[in-house]
Amino acid sequence: MSTSPPPAAATRSRRLGHTDVGAIGLGAMPLSIEGRPGEARAVATVHAALDAGVTLIDTADSYHWHAGETGHNEELIARALASYGGDRDRVLVATKGGRGRPGDGSWTVTGTPEQLRRACEGSLRRLGVQTLDLYQLHKPDPDVPWADSVGALRDLLDEGKIRMAGLSNVDTAQILEARDILGDGLVSVQNRYSPAVRDGEPELELCERLGLAFLPWSPLGGLSRSSLDGPSREQRPAPRFAAFHEIAAERGVSPQRVALAWLLARSPVIIPIPGASRPETIRDSAAAAALTLTPAELSRLTIAR
Repeated sequence: MSTSPPPAAATRSRRLGHTDVGAIGLGAMPLSIEGRPGEARAVATVHAALDAGVTLIDTADSYHWHAGETGHNEELIARALASYGGDRDRVLVATKGGRGRPGDGSWTVTGTPEQLRRACEGSLRRLGVQTLDLYQLHKPDPDVPWADSVGALRDLLDEGKIRMAGLSNVDTAQILEARDILGDGLVSVQNRYSPAVRDGEPELELCERLGLAFLPWSPLGGLSRSSLDGPSREQRPAPRFAAFHEIAAERGVSPQRVALAWLLARSPVIIPIPGASRPETIRDSAAAAALTLTPAELSRLTIAR
């Protein structure tokens, strides 16, 4: 992974399968889970993302708060896109199946082929499309053979229900096995990676070798609390993240924008998907695509761990 800044043009868009998308995506989970905003602000956040050049929206059928709300986030995204006055054809919606939320704050995992097929059908219906742009296996199910779960994605690809397949929360062995099953149909891996959590580097390096997009979830960890951790709170930065704040002050931008620019410089296959629940937050995140850090700045940030 390089510590030299990429050409400016390379930071504005990234390759996802056979499609170019904006270098910064939108993680839509905060719009539907605990502490979610009202519908008007949620839709305004999606519209602000699109206006700012975001063309990748990441959702999942399990992004909801209460029991009986499966697909809340997908339905919200569908309404937001339907009401958007700009170009919707350039937007790629990625969704996921294989997890559930009983409504008590916990998460479940069910990766049987039957469940993944049902989940895919539900996502198609809620998003109002005949083919899903990118369908991702949300998390490996330890009670289901990995080849069976991935084989379900292979079947969905062959049937034309999904255009591209992705994996989430996986290790290198699972990526390689899935690649053998899915071939070029596998285009992405979504794992946790951020200033605070860098143990996903083996998977990132493998994605570089295989030409797969790497979508870090919770990419601002260390600077902002993940939506999985509860509401954000202002707090003094830990010393190991001081460089992000120092460079932000020197540049006159937010530490979050610096973190996203650092991620973009880490690898040409990285497409961060920061969460947002306010228009101003996603506008700030999207602006990271235009922030090119110097080699000296990247060196300071890379060793800050």
